[in-house]
Amino acid sequence: MTPLGHRRLILTRHAKSAWDDPALADHDRPLNDRGRRSALALGDWMASRGYEPEEVLCSSAARTRETWAMIASAPLEVRPILRIEAGLYQAGPEKMLSILKTAKQPTVMMLGHNPGISEFAALLPARLPLDPDFRRYPTGATLVVDFQVDDWSQVEPGQGSTMDFVRLDGRR
Repeated sequence: MTPLGHRRLILTRHAKSAWDDPALADHDRPLNDRGRRSALALGDWMASRGYEPEEVLCSSAARTRETWAMIASAPLEVRPILRIEAGLYQAGPEKMLSILKTAKQPTVMMLGHNPGISEFAALLPARLPLDPDFRRYPTGATLVVDFQVDDWSQVEPGQGSTMDFVRLDGRR
């Protein structure tokens, strides 16, 4: 739970997807085994740190929905409101911000795609993470950024405070 006047965004790029069926539309591609492992690990990582979304804004693509399903199988204490947002599929940073501004709960997770998600992540915090993988925002990458605002509609680029950044790629 976040205090009044405080909003937290957990911004996640979908886990690694499968490319083994060339006839499958991009929107319909599922996760591969490595992606499923990394999404499960991400859910455990979030639970271990108390990053519990109260609302999830998820692209309508199969790989983002499956990423969320794997994360949600972790022992999270909060069961969030899930909003499947078709507008997040291949969205640019401006569209992602406009969708974020419609969020209602204090702690929100957004699941999306590159290149838009890496551009969006780079716009949000006042200071970017020092991680060398941050700029390319690989599959499964997750930024946790806090905002000192009362409502999501008040969020503007450069206002956020980076709390965490992780990449769990599922390689074992």
